[in-house]
Amino acid sequence: MQLKPLLEKIYPLHRTLASEGMDEALHIVGDALPPSANYTIEIYTPGDAIWTWQVPERYVVHEAYLETESGERVVDFADNPLHIVSYSLPIDRMLTWDELEPHLFYNEKRPRAIPWHFKFYQRDWGFCLSKNDFDDLPRDVRYRAVIRSEFLPDPKDGGFRVGFGVQHPEDGFVPEAGEILISSHICHPMQANDDTAGVVTAVEVAQRLEENPLPAGSMSVRFWFGPETIGTIAYLAHNEALIPQMKGGIFVEMTGNKNTIAWHRTRQHDHLLDRITNYVLRERDHLERNFADFPPNDERVINGPGVNVPCISVNRWPYDEYHTTDDNPDIIHEDMLQDAADVVEEIVRIFGTNYIPKRKFRGPLFLSGNDLWVDWRDNFILNRSFEKIMMSLEGQHSIFDIAEEVGLDYWIVREYVEKFRQKGFVEALPIPSEAQSA
Repeated sequence: MQLKPLLEKIYPLHRTLASEGMDEALHIVGDALPPSANYTIEIYTPGDAIWTWQVPERYVVHEAYLETESGERVVDFADNPLHIVSYSLPIDRMLTWDELEPHLFYNEKRPRAIPWHFKFYQRDWGFCLSKNDFDDLPRDVRYRAVIRSEFLPDPKDGGFRVGFGVQHPEDGFVPEAGEILISSHICHPMQANDDTAGVVTAVEVAQRLEENPLPAGSMSVRFWFGPETIGTIAYLAHNEALIPQMKGGIFVEMTGNKNTIAWHRTRQHDHLLDRITNYVLRERDHLERNFADFPPNDERVINGPGVNVPCISVNRWPYDEYHTTDDNPDIIHEDMLQDAADVVEEIVRIFGTNYIPKRKFRGPLFLSGNDLWVDWRDNFILNRSFEKIMMSLEGQHSIFDIAEEVGLDYWIVREYVEKFRQKGFVEALPIPSEAQSA
Protein backbone atom coordinates (compact mmCIF):
# COMPACT_ATOMS: atom_id res chain seq x y z
CA MET A 1 0.00 0.00 0.00
CA GLN A 2 1.04 3.64 -0.44
CA LEU A 3 2.12 4.93 2.97
CA LYS A 4 2.60 8.66 2.53
CA PRO A 5 -1.15 9.38 2.04
CA LEU A 6 -1.85 7.58 5.33
CA LEU A 7 0.89 9.60 7.02
CA GLU A 8 -0.62 12.83 5.70
CA LYS A 9 -3.97 11.99 7.33
CA ILE A 10 -2.40 11.51 10.75
CA TYR A 11 0.23 14.25 10.58
CA PRO A 12 -1.84 17.43 11.23
CA LEU A 13 -3.76 16.10 14.23
CA HIS A 14 -3.11 17.57 17.69
CA ARG A 15 -1.73 14.33 19.09
CA THR A 16 -0.70 14.68 22.71
CA LEU A 17 -0.57 11.99 25.40
CA ALA A 18 -4.36 11.90 25.58
CA SER A 19 -6.48 14.14 23.38
CA GLU A 20 -9.12 14.14 20.66
CA GLY A 21 -6.33 14.24 18.08
CA MET A 22 -4.79 11.12 19.60
CA ASP A 23 -8.17 9.38 19.54
CA GLU A 24 -8.65 10.22 15.87
CA ALA A 25 -5.15 9.07 14.97
CA LEU A 26 -5.66 5.72 16.72
CA HIS A 27 -8.88 5.19 14.76
CA ILE A 28 -7.15 6.03 11.46
CA VAL A 29 -4.47 3.44 12.24
CA GLY A 30 -7.11 0.86 13.09
CA ASP A 31 -8.87 1.46 9.77
CA ALA A 32 -5.56 0.99 7.93
CA LEU A 33 -4.60 -2.28 9.63
CA PRO A 34 -5.81 -5.52 8.04
CA PRO A 35 -8.88 -7.22 9.56
CA SER A 36 -6.77 -10.16 10.71
CA ALA A 37 -5.09 -7.91 13.30
CA ASN A 38 -8.36 -7.61 15.29
CA TYR A 39 -7.41 -4.05 16.25
CA THR A 40 -8.46 -2.92 19.72
CA ILE A 41 -8.31 0.39 21.57
CA GLU A 42 -7.85 0.11 25.33
CA ILE A 43 -8.86 2.98 27.63
CA TYR A 44 -7.28 3.62 31.03
CA THR A 45 -8.40 5.86 33.87
CA PRO A 46 -6.30 9.02 34.44
CA GLY A 47 -4.65 9.04 37.84
CA ASP A 48 -4.47 5.25 38.18
CA ALA A 49 -1.11 3.90 39.33
CA ILE A 50 0.92 2.15 36.62
CA TRP A 51 4.06 0.80 38.27
CA THR A 52 5.90 3.92 39.51
CA TRP A 53 3.92 6.26 37.20
CA GLN A 54 0.34 7.49 36.90
CA VAL A 55 -1.97 7.49 33.89
CA PRO A 56 -1.99 11.10 32.57
CA GLU A 57 -5.09 13.26 32.25
CA ARG A 58 -6.59 14.12 28.90
CA TYR A 59 -5.50 17.47 27.56
CA VAL A 60 -7.84 19.89 25.81
CA VAL A 61 -6.82 23.24 24.32
CA HIS A 62 -9.74 25.53 23.53
CA GLU A 63 -7.56 28.42 22.42
CA ALA A 64 -4.07 29.76 23.04
CA TYR A 65 -2.42 32.94 21.83
CA LEU A 66 0.09 35.61 22.64
CA GLU A 67 -0.62 39.23 21.77
CA THR A 68 0.80 42.65 22.49
CA GLU A 69 -1.04 44.97 24.84
CA SER A 70 -2.32 46.80 21.74
CA GLY A 71 -4.05 43.59 20.60
CA GLU A 72 -1.64 42.50 17.85
CA ARG A 73 -1.59 38.69 17.90
CA VAL A 74 1.93 37.35 17.44
CA VAL A 75 1.45 33.64 18.23
CA ASP A 76 -1.74 31.60 17.79
CA PHE A 77 -2.40 27.92 18.50
CA ALA A 78 -5.06 28.03 15.78
CA ASP A 79 -2.31 28.54 13.20
CA ASN A 80 -0.18 25.62 14.39
CA PRO A 81 -0.51 23.41 17.50
CA LEU A 82 3.25 23.55 18.00
CA HIS A 83 2.85 27.18 19.05
CA ILE A 84 2.18 26.08 22.62
CA VAL A 85 4.24 23.81 24.80
CA SER A 86 2.35 20.51 25.00
CA TYR A 87 0.42 20.14 28.25
CA SER A 88 0.77 23.83 29.10
CA LEU A 89 -1.16 25.05 32.12
CA PRO A 90 -3.99 27.55 31.60
CA ILE A 91 -3.04 31.19 31.90
CA ASP A 92 -4.49 34.63 31.16
CA ARG A 93 -2.05 37.34 32.26
CA MET A 94 -0.43 40.58 31.18
CA LEU A 95 3.34 40.17 31.31
CA THR A 96 6.42 42.29 30.85
CA TRP A 97 9.08 41.05 28.45
CA ASP A 98 11.25 39.88 31.34
CA GLU A 99 8.34 37.86 32.73
CA LEU A 100 7.43 36.41 29.34
CA GLU A 101 10.84 35.54 27.89
CA PRO A 102 11.52 32.42 30.05
CA HIS A 103 8.31 30.93 28.60
CA LEU A 104 9.28 31.40 24.94
CA PHE A 105 11.06 28.65 22.99
CA TYR A 106 12.76 28.69 19.60
CA ASN A 107 15.39 26.74 17.66
CA GLU A 108 18.70 28.51 17.08
CA LYS A 109 19.79 26.13 14.33
CA ARG A 110 16.58 26.45 12.30
CA PRO A 111 15.58 30.09 12.74
CA ARG A 112 12.53 29.94 10.45
CA ALA A 113 11.02 26.84 12.10
CA ILE A 114 8.75 26.51 15.13
CA PRO A 115 10.16 23.97 17.60
CA TRP A 116 8.11 21.35 19.41
CA HIS A 117 8.44 21.45 23.21
CA PHE A 118 6.52 19.60 25.89
CA LYS A 119 6.15 19.73 29.65
CA PHE A 120 4.02 16.69 30.28
CA TYR A 121 4.87 16.41 33.95
CA GLN A 122 6.46 19.74 34.96
CA ARG A 123 3.15 21.65 35.17
CA ASP A 124 4.32 24.79 33.44
CA TRP A 125 3.31 26.75 30.35
CA GLY A 126 4.98 28.21 27.30
CA PHE A 127 4.80 29.31 23.68
CA CYS A 128 6.97 28.22 20.75
CA LEU A 129 7.87 30.39 17.77
CA SER A 130 10.54 30.74 15.16
CA LYS A 131 13.82 32.40 16.12
CA ASN A 132 13.16 35.05 13.47
CA ASP A 133 9.78 35.91 15.00
CA PHE A 134 11.28 35.89 18.47
CA ASP A 135 13.93 38.38 17.39
CA ASP A 136 11.26 40.66 15.90
CA LEU A 137 9.19 40.91 19.09
CA PRO A 138 9.45 44.33 20.76
CA ARG A 139 10.94 44.24 24.23
CA ASP A 140 9.43 47.49 25.48
CA VAL A 141 5.76 46.46 25.50
CA ARG A 142 3.66 44.18 27.64
CA TYR A 143 2.10 40.98 26.34
CA ARG A 144 -1.09 39.13 27.09
CA ALA A 145 -0.54 35.37 27.35
CA VAL A 146 -3.73 33.33 27.01
CA ILE A 147 -3.96 29.54 27.20
CA ARG A 148 -7.43 28.14 27.76
CA SER A 149 -6.62 24.51 28.46
CA GLU A 150 -8.13 21.75 30.58
CA PHE A 151 -6.80 18.60 32.22
CA LEU A 152 -9.58 16.01 32.37
CA PRO A 153 -9.18 13.21 34.94
CA ASP A 154 -12.68 11.77 34.58
CA PRO A 155 -12.65 8.62 32.39
CA LYS A 156 -16.09 9.64 31.11
CA ASP A 157 -14.29 12.42 29.22
CA GLY A 158 -12.43 9.89 27.10
CA GLY A 159 -9.63 8.57 29.25
CA PHE A 160 -6.12 7.63 28.12
CA ARG A 161 -5.92 5.40 25.05
CA VAL A 162 -3.63 3.02 23.21
CA GLY A 163 -4.27 0.78 20.22
CA PHE A 164 -2.99 -2.68 19.33
CA GLY A 165 -3.61 -5.58 17.01
CA VAL A 166 -2.24 -9.12 16.78
CA GLN A 167 -1.62 -11.20 13.68
CA HIS A 168 -1.24 -14.94 14.14
CA PRO A 169 0.57 -17.49 11.97
CA GLU A 170 -1.33 -19.70 9.55
CA ASP A 171 -2.58 -22.12 12.21
CA GLY A 172 -3.40 -19.48 14.83
CA PHE A 173 -1.74 -18.51 18.07
CA VAL A 174 0.82 -20.97 19.42
CA PRO A 175 1.35 -20.22 23.14
CA GLU A 176 4.76 -21.91 23.22
CA ALA A 177 6.01 -19.90 20.24
CA GLY A 178 4.91 -16.61 21.83
CA GLU A 179 4.98 -13.20 20.18
CA ILE A 180 7.17 -10.49 18.75
CA LEU A 181 6.11 -6.91 19.50
CA ILE A 182 6.29 -4.08 16.94
CA SER A 183 5.84 -0.72 18.64
CA SER A 184 5.50 2.85 17.33
CA HIS A 185 4.48 6.00 19.17
CA ILE A 186 1.94 8.39 17.72
CA CYS A 187 1.88 11.26 20.22
CA HIS A 188 3.92 14.03 18.54
CA PRO A 189 1.66 16.74 17.11
CA MET A 190 2.47 18.07 13.63
CA GLN A 191 5.52 15.80 13.32
CA ALA A 192 5.70 13.66 10.19
CA ASN A 193 8.87 11.65 10.61
CA ASP A 194 8.78 11.49 14.40
CA ASP A 195 6.92 9.26 14.57
CA THR A 196 4.05 9.16 12.10
CA ALA A 197 6.54 7.57 9.70
CA GLY A 198 7.21 4.67 12.07
CA VAL A 199 3.48 4.15 12.54
CA VAL A 200 2.78 3.81 8.81
CA THR A 201 5.85 1.60 8.37
CA ALA A 202 4.44 -0.75 11.02
CA VAL A 203 1.05 -0.71 9.26
CA GLU A 204 2.77 -1.75 6.03
CA VAL A 205 4.43 -4.69 7.77
CA ALA A 206 1.00 -5.77 9.04
CA GLN A 207 -0.41 -5.54 5.52
CA ARG A 208 2.39 -7.72 4.19
CA LEU A 209 1.80 -10.31 6.90
CA GLU A 210 -1.86 -10.32 5.90
CA GLU A 211 -0.89 -11.16 2.32
CA ASN A 212 1.78 -13.67 3.34
CA PRO A 213 1.26 -14.93 6.93
CA LEU A 214 4.03 -16.54 8.91
CA PRO A 215 3.90 -20.33 8.60
CA ALA A 216 2.20 -22.59 11.11
CA GLY A 217 3.99 -22.81 14.44
CA SER A 218 5.58 -19.36 14.18
CA MET A 219 5.33 -16.50 16.64
CA SER A 220 2.38 -14.13 16.53
CA VAL A 221 3.11 -10.47 15.80
CA ARG A 222 1.66 -7.81 18.10
CA PHE A 223 1.45 -4.24 16.76
CA TRP A 224 1.19 -1.44 19.34
CA PHE A 225 0.48 2.28 18.89
CA GLY A 226 0.18 4.96 21.55
CA PRO A 227 1.93 7.74 23.47
CA GLU A 228 5.68 7.45 23.87
CA THR A 229 6.99 5.83 27.07
CA ILE A 230 3.95 6.40 29.28
CA GLY A 231 1.68 4.61 26.81
CA THR A 232 3.87 1.51 26.79
CA ILE A 233 4.12 1.58 30.59
CA ALA A 234 0.34 1.87 30.89
CA TYR A 235 -0.25 -0.95 28.41
CA LEU A 236 2.20 -3.39 29.98
CA ALA A 237 1.10 -2.50 33.52
CA HIS A 238 -2.49 -3.34 32.54
CA ASN A 239 -1.43 -6.49 30.63
CA GLU A 240 1.36 -8.03 32.68
CA ALA A 241 0.24 -11.53 31.72
CA LEU A 242 1.37 -10.79 28.14
CA ILE A 243 4.98 -10.09 29.08
CA PRO A 244 6.20 -13.71 29.47
CA GLN A 245 4.97 -14.63 25.98
CA MET A 246 6.88 -11.75 24.33
CA LYS A 247 10.09 -13.15 22.85
CA GLY A 248 11.36 -9.93 21.29
CA GLY A 249 10.44 -6.42 20.20
CA ILE A 250 11.15 -3.84 17.50
CA PHE A 251 10.56 -0.16 18.15
CA VAL A 252 10.06 1.60 14.80
CA GLU A 253 10.37 5.37 14.34
CA MET A 254 11.61 8.13 12.02
CA THR A 255 11.72 5.94 8.92
CA GLY A 256 10.67 8.34 6.14
CA ASN A 257 13.56 10.78 5.72
CA LYS A 258 16.47 10.43 3.30
CA ASN A 259 19.03 8.83 5.56
CA THR A 260 20.56 5.44 6.07
CA ILE A 261 18.88 2.88 8.31
CA ALA A 262 20.12 2.92 11.89
CA TRP A 263 19.42 0.39 14.61
CA HIS A 264 19.97 0.16 18.35
CA ARG A 265 21.01 -3.11 19.94
CA THR A 266 19.04 -4.82 22.69
CA ARG A 267 19.99 -4.34 26.32
CA GLN A 268 21.42 -7.87 26.12
CA HIS A 269 23.63 -6.55 23.28
CA ASP A 270 24.40 -9.90 21.64
CA HIS A 271 20.95 -11.46 21.75
CA LEU A 272 19.59 -13.64 18.96
CA LEU A 273 17.55 -10.62 17.86
CA ASP A 274 20.74 -8.56 17.52
CA ARG A 275 22.38 -11.23 15.40
CA ILE A 276 19.34 -11.57 13.17
CA THR A 277 19.23 -7.79 12.66
CA ASN A 278 22.91 -7.76 11.72
CA TYR A 279 22.21 -10.59 9.29
CA VAL A 280 19.30 -8.75 7.65
CA LEU A 281 21.40 -5.58 7.30
CA ARG A 282 24.61 -7.33 6.25
CA GLU A 283 24.51 -6.16 2.62
CA ARG A 284 23.27 -2.61 3.10
CA ASP A 285 24.74 0.54 4.57
CA HIS A 286 23.53 1.07 8.12
CA LEU A 287 24.41 2.64 11.44
CA GLU A 288 24.63 0.57 14.60
CA ARG A 289 24.18 1.97 18.10
CA ASN A 290 24.09 0.64 21.63
CA PHE A 291 20.89 0.09 23.54
CA ALA A 292 19.09 3.35 24.46
CA ASP A 293 21.69 5.55 22.78
CA PHE A 294 20.15 8.81 21.61
CA PRO A 295 17.34 8.94 20.72
CA PRO A 296 16.15 6.41 23.33
CA ASN A 297 12.47 5.53 23.27
CA ASP A 298 10.05 2.77 24.21
CA GLU A 299 12.70 0.05 24.03
CA ARG A 300 13.69 1.39 27.49
CA VAL A 301 10.33 0.15 28.74
CA ILE A 302 10.04 -3.06 26.72
CA ASN A 303 13.65 -4.08 27.42
CA GLY A 304 13.87 -2.27 30.74
CA PRO A 305 13.86 -3.34 34.41
CA GLY A 306 11.25 -5.90 35.36
CA VAL A 307 10.22 -6.49 31.73
CA ASN A 308 13.45 -7.26 29.85
CA VAL A 309 11.91 -8.36 26.57
CA PRO A 310 14.85 -8.06 24.14
CA CYS A 311 14.03 -5.04 21.96
CA ILE A 312 15.86 -3.27 19.16
CA SER A 313 15.06 0.13 17.66
CA VAL A 314 15.01 0.87 13.90
CA ASN A 315 15.11 4.45 12.61
CA ARG A 316 16.79 6.94 10.27
CA TRP A 317 17.97 9.40 12.90
CA PRO A 318 19.65 11.93 12.90
CA TYR A 319 17.94 14.49 10.70
CA ASP A 320 18.10 18.26 10.94
CA GLU A 321 14.33 18.87 10.98
CA TYR A 322 13.85 16.91 14.22
CA HIS A 323 11.25 18.37 16.64
CA THR A 324 10.40 21.40 14.49
CA THR A 325 7.74 22.39 11.95
CA ASP A 326 10.28 21.37 9.29
CA ASP A 327 9.49 17.77 10.23
CA ASN A 328 6.60 17.73 7.79
CA PRO A 329 5.49 15.59 4.84
CA ASP A 330 7.92 17.39 2.51
CA ILE A 331 10.83 15.42 4.01
CA ILE A 332 9.01 12.07 3.79
CA HIS A 333 9.82 9.71 0.92
CA GLU A 334 7.70 6.71 0.02
CA ASP A 335 10.71 4.60 -0.94
CA MET A 336 12.32 5.21 2.46
CA LEU A 337 9.13 4.12 4.26
CA GLN A 338 8.90 0.98 2.15
CA ASP A 339 12.60 0.23 2.55
CA ALA A 340 12.25 0.41 6.34
CA ALA A 341 9.26 -1.92 6.10
CA ASP A 342 11.47 -4.34 4.13
CA VAL A 343 13.98 -4.39 6.98
CA VAL A 344 11.43 -4.80 9.76
CA GLU A 345 9.51 -7.44 7.84
CA GLU A 346 12.60 -9.57 7.23
CA ILE A 347 13.65 -9.37 10.89
CA VAL A 348 10.14 -10.43 11.90
CA ARG A 349 10.04 -13.29 9.40
CA ILE A 350 13.36 -14.74 10.55
CA PHE A 351 12.91 -14.18 14.28
CA GLY A 352 9.27 -15.27 14.16
CA THR A 353 9.87 -18.50 12.25
CA ASN A 354 13.04 -19.52 14.08
CA TYR A 355 12.90 -22.45 16.49
CA ILE A 356 15.19 -24.94 18.22
CA PRO A 357 15.16 -28.32 16.43
CA LYS A 358 15.64 -31.38 18.64
CA ARG A 359 16.26 -34.78 17.09
CA LYS A 360 13.93 -37.74 17.64
CA PHE A 361 16.23 -40.27 15.99
CA ARG A 362 19.32 -42.27 17.05
CA GLY A 363 22.45 -42.74 15.04
CA PRO A 364 23.18 -41.07 11.71
CA LEU A 365 19.99 -40.77 9.71
CA PHE A 366 19.58 -42.81 6.55
CA LEU A 367 19.34 -39.60 4.54
CA SER A 368 18.98 -41.01 1.04
CA GLY A 369 16.45 -43.57 2.25
CA ASN A 370 14.33 -40.78 3.68
CA ASP A 371 14.70 -38.36 0.78
CA LEU A 372 16.91 -36.06 2.86
CA TRP A 373 20.18 -36.50 0.97
CA VAL A 374 21.22 -33.43 -1.05
CA ASP A 375 22.93 -34.09 -4.40
CA TRP A 376 26.12 -32.05 -4.66
CA ARG A 377 25.28 -31.30 -8.30
CA ASP A 378 22.03 -29.63 -7.19
CA ASN A 379 23.34 -27.72 -4.16
CA PHE A 380 27.04 -28.14 -3.53
CA ILE A 381 27.16 -25.92 -0.42
CA LEU A 382 24.22 -27.63 1.27
CA ASN A 383 25.68 -31.00 0.32
CA ARG A 384 28.89 -30.10 2.15
CA SER A 385 26.87 -28.95 5.18
CA PHE A 386 24.07 -31.49 5.70
CA GLU A 387 26.14 -33.73 7.96
CA LYS A 388 27.00 -30.76 10.22
CA ILE A 389 23.33 -29.72 10.24
CA MET A 390 22.25 -33.22 11.20
CA MET A 391 24.76 -33.24 14.06
CA SER A 392 23.40 -29.91 15.34
CA LEU A 393 19.84 -31.10 15.99
CA GLU A 394 20.38 -31.69 19.71
CA GLY A 395 17.93 -29.13 21.04
CA GLN A 396 20.68 -26.65 21.93
CA HIS A 397 20.85 -24.47 18.82
CA SER A 398 18.18 -22.63 16.88
CA ILE A 399 17.89 -22.85 13.12
CA PHE A 400 19.46 -19.39 12.88
CA ASP A 401 22.37 -20.55 15.07
CA ILE A 402 22.91 -23.51 12.77
CA ALA A 403 22.73 -21.34 9.65
CA GLU A 404 25.35 -19.00 11.15
CA GLU A 405 27.58 -21.96 11.99
CA VAL A 406 27.51 -23.52 8.53
CA GLY A 407 27.53 -20.18 6.70
CA LEU A 408 24.29 -20.73 4.77
CA ASP A 409 21.25 -18.56 4.18
CA TYR A 410 18.73 -18.89 7.00
CA TRP A 411 15.88 -19.82 4.67
CA ILE A 412 17.88 -22.61 3.01
CA VAL A 413 18.69 -24.18 6.37
CA ARG A 414 15.14 -23.74 7.66
CA GLU A 415 13.66 -25.38 4.58
CA TYR A 416 16.04 -28.33 5.01
CA VAL A 417 15.36 -28.73 8.74
CA GLU A 418 11.63 -28.51 8.07
CA LYS A 419 11.95 -31.67 5.95
CA PHE A 420 13.32 -33.47 9.02
CA ARG A 421 10.44 -32.16 11.12
CA GLN A 422 7.78 -33.09 8.58
CA LYS A 423 9.08 -36.66 8.56
CA GLY A 424 8.93 -36.84 12.36
CA PHE A 425 12.69 -36.85 12.90
CA VAL A 426 12.75 -33.47 14.64
CA GLU A 427 10.52 -31.67 17.11
CA ALA A 428 10.36 -27.87 17.23
CA LEU A 429 11.23 -26.33 20.58
CA PRO A 430 10.30 -22.66 21.08
CA ILE A 431 12.78 -19.84 21.47
CA PRO A 432 12.89 -19.25 25.25
CA SER A 433 11.48 -16.10 26.78
CA GLU A 434 13.88 -13.80 28.62
CA ALA A 435 11.11 -11.61 30.02
CA GLN A 436 11.16 -10.95 33.76
CA SER A 437 8.15 -11.66 35.93
CA ALA A 438 8.68 -8.57 38.10
